[in-house]
Amino acid sequence: MSDRPLSLFKLSIAVALGLWLGFIAIVLTVWLASRYLPQQTIAPVARVVQQQLDKPVVVTPQPPNRMFEQYQENLRKQEQQQTLDQARNNPRNLSNPKCQFWLQQDQNAPSDKSRANVLQFCD
Repeated sequence: MSDRPLSLFKLSIAVALGLWLGFIAIVLTVWLASRYLPQQTIAPVARVVQQQLDKPVVVTPQPPNRMFEQYQENLRKQEQQQTLDQARNNPRNLSNPKCQFWLQQDQNAPSDKSRANVLQFCD
């Protein structure tokens, strides 16, 4: 069990050494290629790379995220439902005839108008 931290340390050192050696190998390869390959071989590649770098970056606008809009709509409906439930369960609304009428309307035939009136006439 006491072996474990030492083996993790050895593994970390081995990975770091591998990354460093890989970086050195890439740098050495590029340096040797630029030094010993004829310029005619490198020039077309350099020209293509330069053309790609010179192109302007075109950002296309993303369409609205339909899932996010649906999520927001569901949240709005949940909040509205919680408000209606609170209005139904509030004892002060039992003595309010307008509130009782619209609560009954919303229960029997739910509509935007009935919900709006529940929110308007009920506490």
